[in-house]
Amino acid sequence: MNVVKFGGSSVANGNQIKKIGAIIQGEPERKFVVVSAPGKRYKNDLKMTDLLIETGELAFQNKRYTEKLDLVLDRFSEIVKELNISTTILDDIKNSIQSIINSDDESRGLKMDALKSIGEDSCAKVVSEYLKTLGLNAHYVNPKDAGIIVSNEPGHAQILPDSFSKLYGLRQREGIIVIPGFFGFTKNNRLITFSRGGSDITGSLVAAGVKADLYENFTDVDSVYSVNPAIVENPREIKTLTYKEMRELSYAGFSVFHDEALIPAFQQKIPVCIKNTNNPKASGTMIVANKKPSKKCVVGIASDAGFSSLYVSKYLMNRELGFGRKLLQILEEESISFEHAPSGIDDMSVIIRDTQLTASKEEAIKNRIKKELQPDMIMFNRNLAMIMIVGEGIMSTVGIAQKATTALTDANVNIEMINQGSSDVSMMFGIQSEGLNRAIQSLYKVFFE
Repeated sequence: MNVVKFGGSSVANGNQIKKIGAIIQGEPERKFVVVSAPGKRYKNDLKMTDLLIETGELAFQNKRYTEKLDLVLDRFSEIVKELNISTTILDDIKNSIQSIINSDDESRGLKMDALKSIGEDSCAKVVSEYLKTLGLNAHYVNPKDAGIIVSNEPGHAQILPDSFSKLYGLRQREGIIVIPGFFGFTKNNRLITFSRGGSDITGSLVAAGVKADLYENFTDVDSVYSVNPAIVENPREIKTLTYKEMRELSYAGFSVFHDEALIPAFQQKIPVCIKNTNNPKASGTMIVANKKPSKKCVVGIASDAGFSSLYVSKYLMNRELGFGRKLLQILEEESISFEHAPSGIDDMSVIIRDTQLTASKEEAIKNRIKKELQPDMIMFNRNLAMIMIVGEGIMSTVGIAQKATTALTDANVNIEMINQGSSDVSMMFGIQSEGLNRAIQSLYKVFFE
């Protein structure tokens, strides 16, 4: 009994959905299907979720939104015609969108969540109808009826424990169950979405809830690569990863998985396989709880730009009780979450994503730290990129740090920060963004060539 999840590229148009039909027909074990909203059909195309957000933003500002709405309907109309299924679903989509926009019962945040969910919800209905035309006993099941119960945090829903026992009941249903990803319902029956990319969370949650034998995540690549193919040409494929390795890689810029997605599957020790909708016979990448140790422990090099470092120095900082807590509390009170916080005897750095750090926030934080903590020095360093070297056994393998620092030196890249030891499967380096590609290419040569 397997759960299969299809991402946006796999449902981008009717031809892609036909591939899904063949995949489901090919394996009777694939009983549960989770789908994303239609993604890009070509490089400069718009994702369905982005179209729906733009429609909502115009509508909620009392601006003309019908052109955006027409783009949404045209996109689904194209898919429906390609699949030769009933067009009545198009009226349902239009009526649902208009009903959400015209509703006075909910806050703007809840209305936007409901609007964003239309992409996944409608896509699940389309896929279900298409599977029926192939002679399969397929059924659309709404997340509410499936038992996906979430917290009341619009745009950032968290799974509630009650979900798992309710989802287990789906095992008793006949046929193939098609569930939209990306959203669930609160105990008060309010529709709430996960953060973007949250369909992966739904897939993992369903797999954990029904205690699946395997969770297959279909995307547009044959496997996970050891490094970003946009930086290194034809990088090595990764055949097997542990959950911890995949989570670290996802967090640090690998876009295959939402970084929270594997947690439900991990907790139930359900193996995960990443496969390609366009090449389903490829073996893909298996993600498992444990794997055999390897002398070449590094499996991947991930990277992400768009960071800043807050550096604070004060003589005898280590003897000042509560200094670190007070510094982080200032960030919390300014609504800033931090990514990493390496520290020394007299120094502390806090890594923050640039998206959170506006000029006014930076100035407010500086002023508060000067006033409340009286540091000897305070400084923001912008334009940072983070590189994460990932692999089980990194902490117990001699020479990994030496190889990495030598590779960065060879690439003429200065190390701004090293964070080693906070994770037993990764080692992190902070560098200036302009040297990111050189650094990744040099590291790849050292660890994989």
